[in-house]
Amino acid sequence: MPFYHRAGKFPQKRHIQYRKPDGGLYQEELVSTEGFSNVSTLIYHVHPPTLVKHIGDPIDARPKYVVDNNLKHRSFTTFSFDAQDDYLESKRILMGNSDLLVGTAAPKKSMSDYYYKNADADEILFIHEGEGKLKTIYGNIDFEYGDYLLIPRGTIYQLDFNGENNRILITESFSPVVPPKRYLNNYGQFLEHSPYCERDLRLPTDLETHDEEGEFKVIIKKGGYHFPYTLATHPFDAIGWDGYLYPYAFSIHEFEPITGRVHMPPPIHQTFEGRNFVVCSFVPRLYDYHPQAIPAPYNHSNVDSDEILYYVDGDFMSRKHVERGMITLHPKGIPHGPHPGTIEKSIGQKETGELAVMIDPFYPLQLTEDVLTVEDENYWKSWME
Repeated sequence: MPFYHRAGKFPQKRHIQYRKPDGGLYQEELVSTEGFSNVSTLIYHVHPPTLVKHIGDPIDARPKYVVDNNLKHRSFTTFSFDAQDDYLESKRILMGNSDLLVGTAAPKKSMSDYYYKNADADEILFIHEGEGKLKTIYGNIDFEYGDYLLIPRGTIYQLDFNGENNRILITESFSPVVPPKRYLNNYGQFLEHSPYCERDLRLPTDLETHDEEGEFKVIIKKGGYHFPYTLATHPFDAIGWDGYLYPYAFSIHEFEPITGRVHMPPPIHQTFEGRNFVVCSFVPRLYDYHPQAIPAPYNHSNVDSDEILYYVDGDFMSRKHVERGMITLHPKGIPHGPHPGTIEKSIGQKETGELAVMIDPFYPLQLTEDVLTVEDENYWKSWME
């Protein structure tokens, strides 16, 4: 996160005595990144966060890759995956490499009887369908259609859905996820040319201190395995916290598009970045306004990155037969471009209502057996129409 935030009560200085009304000490916990050299937060607990009653056998949740050397344009219909009651059971890892994993989930029910912590990766949850509340030790964040939820690794959370119709695009990053550096000044403040700023970020509110003892199930992802832990106290027992590390939400609808007289390159859509990948938001915008402009994107040879495009809503001037929840994968090493007829069709158009999330990994992606079950196997031929 680019700025300092705090909630609740905490002592005037770090690492000093801070006592409860009964004279006992509150328990201080430092949540730090990259050792002690990057952003961190100090949390003050009612109980020690180390009280564990039971550890269950780990469950293998590693992606099962079946294609590790892809050089073919592919398309997948992720809404073909059936919804499941449980969030983790509905989760499908579709592709990944040593920098990130990309998947989807279609849960029907909230995490009512357990909590979840990803100790491997920062998470970006893009809410395609559904609404509800993200509950954490830092407070709560309401979410709805179009929201990105950014959850730092190590954050224990629950997803509380308002209904059963929920679809989520998931990115797990093995490095911190941050706003693009070119949008920030030396102090971490968003610059004037940035397509979004601090006012657009929704931070945790309504800090709830749960001073409860009992048995609280937390599923912790580590090394690709899910470890069932049973804690002796409620994981959301903080009376206060401060720092730079916490979850937040950003709506794709708040992204202000950058346009020009002629077609602008994809980096203008960049929204977040991690190590060796970027995330971009394609939103409704005016088309190029040069009198001879071609609004459709030019053919592009992927020499630096694979390209994942997740279609959310609207019409896409460069693609045919697009449906909601569809993913196209255009790998590095071969060019891709508009489908036949779409270039001429785009000329003279004034605006687009398309909504999509693009993820560009700089190293090739491997594909899982799950994603191949929802593939349009003829997509790579679609330019021959």
